[in-house]
Amino acid sequence: MRTSLLAALVAGLMTAAPMSSAAAGPAFPYDGDGTIGGPLLASTGVVVQRLPGAPQLPGGLDMGSWLVADADTGEVLAAKAPHERFLPASTLKTLTAITLIPRLSPKQVQKASYDDVAVDGSKVGLVTGYPYSVDTLFTALMVVSGNDAAGALAEAAGGIPRTVRLMNAEAAHLQALDTVARTPSGLDAPGESSSAYDLALIAREGLSMPAFRHYVGTVRATVPAPRGRHFEIYTHNRLLTSYRGDIGIKNGYTVAAGGTYVGAATRGGHTIIVTLMHANPNFWSQARELLDWGFAAEGKVVPVGTLVAPVDPNARPVVEKVQAKPVVAADRREPAPGGVASWEIALLAMSTSTAVIVTLRRLRRRPRLSLPPL
Repeated sequence: MRTSLLAALVAGLMTAAPMSSAAAGPAFPYDGDGTIGGPLLASTGVVVQRLPGAPQLPGGLDMGSWLVADADTGEVLAAKAPHERFLPASTLKTLTAITLIPRLSPKQVQKASYDDVAVDGSKVGLVTGYPYSVDTLFTALMVVSGNDAAGALAEAAGGIPRTVRLMNAEAAHLQALDTVARTPSGLDAPGESSSAYDLALIAREGLSMPAFRHYVGTVRATVPAPRGRHFEIYTHNRLLTSYRGDIGIKNGYTVAAGGTYVGAATRGGHTIIVTLMHANPNFWSQARELLDWGFAAEGKVVPVGTLVAPVDPNARPVVEKVQAKPVVAADRREPAPGGVASWEIALLAMSTSTAVIVTLRRLRRRPRLSLPPL
């Protein structure tokens, strides 16, 4: 069955009409088969449509999924398995931020609870009972991926259950339908998921918020402590201080999720978004190469999809007041519904002809590394 389906797919691509120029525009309807962003984004492999003079994709992109998009137009320039679901780790904090920034005053004060302080994973070092401004908590959330700050922000918004409901409503509002939040921090939990496509949607929404751009672009900040003291924090995002034009966003890691990343950079007034999921924890060179490719490929590829607009750009989602079930942490990856975990189909559509290279290879299990979760 799978072999016949693949043969039909190849035959269809091989008989398609060649593309003459970039001016011809996308060769597909974005909403043709119900896949958010366009039918080509249903692929579980690599999809790209290169025109003459377009750069080759970087080699060695062995992560579970990735995506390169134009943040200005919303065009997806290339992707691999963009809708496959993975654990998001701390990249889910981008959803926490865009959900709560419009709802909380930066001057609002929240005392850290024992549960906030005792949370697993990366922390900024909140002190139980000490009051922090929401502005400080957002800074700690995005600069050093503070899971304690995520909990305190959730409490400021009415508690973790309500915050998680708000996050899921926000994801639905953005049409980020691969995303299911179970925690405000992104720590592994049963059923929690996102995708490379959804992380790009969330990041693009965040970039429209000045406060979000401020927090993700902060390199160094101070956090107050008892007895009039304070301590300094420094960004976890290595590209923010080393890649020309980088404007930050968020990286993450757990053993089950692997490395996760969503980032953006601006050059010449133009912004590219890159997302990576289920990657080697040391993914920085690959993220850099994909950003480079995105800038070089602009205008030299036919988009393979689009980052869709929210369901109603002028309305925020409304959440009913119901009691949520408690979240239980899990250190394992939840399989994607209907996904094929053991095979990868890579489709590379070449620009001036209809030649298609289809490769099948067995995915290799990555070694489990004992690094602290972010």
